[in-house]
Amino acid sequence: MAKKSMVEREKKREKLVAQYAAKRAALKEIANDETKSMEERFKARLALAKLPRNSSPTRLHNRCQLTGRPHAYYRKLKVSRIMLRELGSNGEIPGLVKSSW
Repeated sequence: MAKKSMVEREKKREKLVAQYAAKRAALKEIANDETKSMEERFKARLALAKLPRNSSPTRLHNRCQLTGRPHAYYRKLKVSRIMLRELGSNGEIPGLVKSSW
């Protein structure tokens, strides 16, 4: 199980990303628009830099929903490899069969 502080930090980041998504997209559009003046584009980039760092979607990290484990994460199931194996052994994931040879 991951530290609760790390899981909570990730939740806080997700909330900030959602909160600033529209503002960030608008500023990026202005900053990348070639038809705008250089001064206007530069001001948009400065405003973008003033936004909180944790509001950037690249700072998000996928975590297992059951344990909070950050590595070996299956996007389709939103669980880690360890929980996938455990749930599969218990028969809780339809169509997943534990192999043995």
